[in-house]
Amino acid sequence: MKTSIAALALAAASLLPSLAHAAFPDKPVKIIIGFPAGGPLDGHGRLLADKLQAALGQPVIIDYKAGAGGSVGAEYVAKSAADGYTLMLANTGVMVINPAVYPKLSYQTLRDFVPIARTAQQPLALVVHPGVAAKNVAELVALAKQSPGKLNYGSAGNGGSSHLVPEMFKQATGSFIVHIPYKGSAPAMTDLLAGQVQMMAESVPLASQYVKQGKLRALAVTGQERSPALPDIPTFAELGVKGMEVVGFYGILAPAATPKDVVAKLSEAFRQVLSNPEVQKTMTTQGADPAFLNSEQFARYLADEMPRWARTVERSGTKLD
Repeated sequence: MKTSIAALALAAASLLPSLAHAAFPDKPVKIIIGFPAGGPLDGHGRLLADKLQAALGQPVIIDYKAGAGGSVGAEYVAKSAADGYTLMLANTGVMVINPAVYPKLSYQTLRDFVPIARTAQQPLALVVHPGVAAKNVAELVALAKQSPGKLNYGSAGNGGSSHLVPEMFKQATGSFIVHIPYKGSAPAMTDLLAGQVQMMAESVPLASQYVKQGKLRALAVTGQERSPALPDIPTFAELGVKGMEVVGFYGILAPAATPKDVVAKLSEAFRQVLSNPEVQKTMTTQGADPAFLNSEQFARYLADEMPRWARTVERSGTKLD
C-alpha cells in the first residue's frame, strides 16, 4: 500500500509542471521593446498586442527598455524568468546585426533566447532630401562619383541596418558617401528633413510618410518586390544594383529556458493574430509584410541570417566595443 501511495504521489508530482503550463497564461504578458516609443517597431508591437490579448485571454503590455541599439532590452529579457510572461519584440539589428557588430555583446541570440515567431518582413527605402540633385539611383551614383565624399548619409547609429544598407549600396556602386551616425533614427530623420544630411536608408513605414508628404524623395527599396506602401518606387534589383535584396524582419523571442509547451502556445497565438485579415491589411499599410514563421522555422531562419549579416558587417569594416 505504501509503495502504491508513493508511486501515485510521484506520478502526480510529475504532472504538476505540465498542468501549470496548461494554465498558461494566468496573468498579463509583457512584451519588451528595446527602443523608444513612437517608432515602427512600437507601432507593430501595439498592433499585435491588441489582438494577442484575445488569443491568450490575458492583457498584453508593451514596455520599453531603450538603449545601445536595442541591446538593453535584449539583455533585460534574457535575464528575465523563463516562464513566457516576458517576451521581446526585436528587429533585424537586435537579433542578427548586433551580435556581429559588438564583440563584447552581453547576449547571443540563439544561446540566450528561444524564438517564438517571426511576425513580419520589411524592406528599407533609400531616401534623399529634395534638395539633392538626383531624381533616381543612376543620377545619385553619378553625383557621388563626380564629387567623392561630398554626399553624406545619416543613420540611427553604427552597425544597424540604416548604416549597413548604405554601405552595401556604396560597395555595389563603387561610390564614396560619408557616414554620419546618430543616436537613434529620430534625430537622423530630423536632420535629413532639415537638409543637414542628404540621404538615409530608413524603414518603409517611416520613410513613406515623408515621401507621401513631399518632404523626402524615395529612389529605391530593398527586397525582391516593390513595397505596397511605395508602389511606384522600384527595387534596387530592377535598377540593376546587385546584392541589395536585404529585408529587415521583426520577431518575438523569449528567454532560452522557456518550457516547450509555453513556446508552442505563444507561437500558435501569434499565428492566429497574423492570420487576421484586419491585421494583415494594417501591416501592409504600415509597410511591413506579414511573414509568420513558427518557433522551429524561425530558429532555422535566424541561423541562416546571422552569418549572412556577419559577412556584410565584415565587408563594411564595422566593429564596436
